[in-house]
Amino acid sequence: MESKVIDVKTAIDKVKSGDTVLVGGFGGSGAAFTLLHELEKRDLTNLTSVSEDGGYANAKLKNACPGLLDKGIITHIKVSFLGSNATVHSNINKGTLTYELIPQGTLAERLRAAGSGIAGFYTPTGVGTVVEEGKERRTIDGKEYIFEKAFHGDIALVKCFRADTMGNAVFKYSAMNFNPLMAMAAKMVILEAEEIVEPGEIEADQVQLPGVFVDHVVQSMEV
Repeated sequence: MESKVIDVKTAIDKVKSGDTVLVGGFGGSGAAFTLLHELEKRDLTNLTSVSEDGGYANAKLKNACPGLLDKGIITHIKVSFLGSNATVHSNINKGTLTYELIPQGTLAERLRAAGSGIAGFYTPTGVGTVVEEGKERRTIDGKEYIFEKAFHGDIALVKCFRADTMGNAVFKYSAMNFNPLMAMAAKMVILEAEEIVEPGEIEADQVQLPGVFVDHVVQSMEV
């Protein structure tokens, strides 16, 4: 089968203005910084970023990509934690960045539902708070729930420890976090790998993200 490995510039050419981009990682752990740095160089606008938080663009973080926010490439974020990124708060106050806070478990499950072909799910999380605004509410067995829709993205930028040329991936420790879920939920997946090996060099039972979910593989320049 044909290799999915491409160069980083060609990979980021796939991202278009207005896209919803799923950004893997938890803070800086597991974030695809090689891809994000290339994205930072582009003259794109009106991107929606979906991530656990905005740490990947925090100037105080090693390898961070503050230009994604400073240049206005990302104008909307969906996160479970706004974090201590000063630029995020500054842009929100200036009105150049809008945001949606999503409970972390709900964010993960919405991504998982999208990748599993499920329309959504009922959850008690957020009942009686601003989280339930505009959402269906239902009583099930005497308990109140709100309906959360599956969450799809246009492109996912995810990072792994090792992948073969067909995109079968292995993650290291906590860097696994949101990466597999985001890969499952996106129309196109660009996988950044610290190591790229030939098919068969990863044991089948070690694969944590099957290559069927991956469209392109890029060699990471930042470990």
